[in-house]
Amino acid sequence: MSHRRVRIAPEVAWSHAFSLFEAIRLIVAVFALMLAAGCQQEAPPSHVFHNGKIVTVDPGFRIVQAMAIRDGRILAVGSNDEILGLAGSGTERVDLAGKTVLPGLIDSHVHAPAASMYEFEQPVPDMQTIDDVLAYFRERAEKTEAGRWITLSQVFITRLKEQRYPTRAELDAAAPRHPVAFRTGPDASLNSLALSKSGIDAKFTVPEGKPCRVERDPKGQPTGILRNCADYIKSDDDESSPSSADRLSRLKELLADYNSVGITSIVDANADHGGVELYQALLAKNALTCRTYLAFGVDAKAPLARIEAAIKEAAASPLHKYNEMLWLRGIKSFLDGGMLTGSAYMRQPWGVSKIYSIDDPTYRGVRFIEPEKLYQMARLALANDLQFTAHSQGDAAVDAMVEAYERINRDDFPVRDRRPSITHASFMSPEAIAKMQTLGIVANLQPAWLYLDGATLQQQFGVERLTWFHPYRTLFERGVTVGGGSDHMQKIGSLRSINPYNPFLAMWTTLVRQPRGGGALHPEQNLTREQAIRLYTINNAFLTFEETRKGSLEPTKFADFVVLDRDILSCPVDEVKDVKVEATYLGGTRVYTRPVGG
Repeated sequence: MSHRRVRIAPEVAWSHAFSLFEAIRLIVAVFALMLAAGCQQEAPPSHVFHNGKIVTVDPGFRIVQAMAIRDGRILAVGSNDEILGLAGSGTERVDLAGKTVLPGLIDSHVHAPAASMYEFEQPVPDMQTIDDVLAYFRERAEKTEAGRWITLSQVFITRLKEQRYPTRAELDAAAPRHPVAFRTGPDASLNSLALSKSGIDAKFTVPEGKPCRVERDPKGQPTGILRNCADYIKSDDDESSPSSADRLSRLKELLADYNSVGITSIVDANADHGGVELYQALLAKNALTCRTYLAFGVDAKAPLARIEAAIKEAAASPLHKYNEMLWLRGIKSFLDGGMLTGSAYMRQPWGVSKIYSIDDPTYRGVRFIEPEKLYQMARLALANDLQFTAHSQGDAAVDAMVEAYERINRDDFPVRDRRPSITHASFMSPEAIAKMQTLGIVANLQPAWLYLDGATLQQQFGVERLTWFHPYRTLFERGVTVGGGSDHMQKIGSLRSINPYNPFLAMWTTLVRQPRGGGALHPEQNLTREQAIRLYTINNAFLTFEETRKGSLEPTKFADFVVLDRDILSCPVDEVKDVKVEATYLGGTRVYTRPVGG
């Protein structure tokens, strides 16, 4: 066999040698980096919390003893030995002494800037009866110049002993020289002078297409009860003129009170420019103690072109870019009236009612947005990467919202990943729930309403018609993500507020479904304690697209958590509503400590 020598050109040989040299050098460099990484010890945690019962709310609902934190995030969770082994010389060790720890709680629906200012001028007493309401008007009349308006907001008739509106005659007697408005959300009861000043008399006609309804007596005279007629009530401008500093101070005070009951994140469910500026000011001062998700309020009564401009303005806002403390990610509007005031839009008529002063047997409530406009609003918001939601109390309103999302999903684009939302959804149906599961529609409900108003609703509708009122268990079982909120509107104080924002009262309500002053309401819809906790943690995080950042105590997530005074998983069920928070942490920093004896 002959061997043939192959000659390689010098430039080719050099090229091959150079490539080989570079490959060897790269391998050596990578090996050195790997060796250095293996030898270099990871920075120790800043804090280790140990000897506790830490409820992680991870997918397996694990309970661990200890948790390590670094740079405001959770580094690791596990046993005492595992986590204490990570501690360095500078690590602060916190002995939980067996206390139960939950992830920071999230309220999916508040109106914090307005709520914080409700008692700016003077405290507003708790009102249990019509006499309490009239006494308030008499007292205000003595201190208010004749002819000036006196208004009382959000004292719901379902929560008064008499379960009715104060009458026009009663309001006349309490303040004969003042126009008086008793307002409950979109509805109101006015005295004679208020009706006169507003031009609402026997000849008053509601413009065609407007959802305002004036209740009348057999002679055609207004009874004083108006439904969704705020645009026609010509009340004075608010005389109080709080400064920006006042508003900032009051909002800061309210957020601190949220922290005191374990709330570390909120959803401002109808944000406006003034409120957003307050949040921004607190953020700039490093004084925003609740992570805040903004759903910007859009007036459905406005022309569609103006609504489109508002949605596009929100989408273009710098706040639309994710920020862990302040994020504008939603659009909110109002589809129907109120469950507590007799104007929610229902599938079946409300029925003649002394409670709600309804004398029309065909009356089904009030719908504010016609189908085509609702579809256009929701489509535009979702297309601009803004979660859409609308106040939808009645079962017919829920149907309308589901139908709009269903049409978008069919005709425009898939909606599931955009997490279209329904706000309140107090009355539902099996059909709506099935479609919500199919489409990925999420919902935020207010459990405290079941507690405060369930007995009145039973009296109005009967137990059978309330079968699908707040159906928490079914929502969980059918895979519809539902979160818990308060719809906090007035006053500072978790139990004295309207509505109460104490999350432990809300959790207890979902466990027992025991309305105040009535028997258990459809206990087949009771949640387990695990589900009740998920309602205010990971589920609400999912509602705001943040389930990978918060809502459970897992590595890399924000170190937002609360230390409780008792074991919420094993204490007697009636103690759940009485749980107190010992400490609240936001990003690993303590933002609340329970006072001694508090």
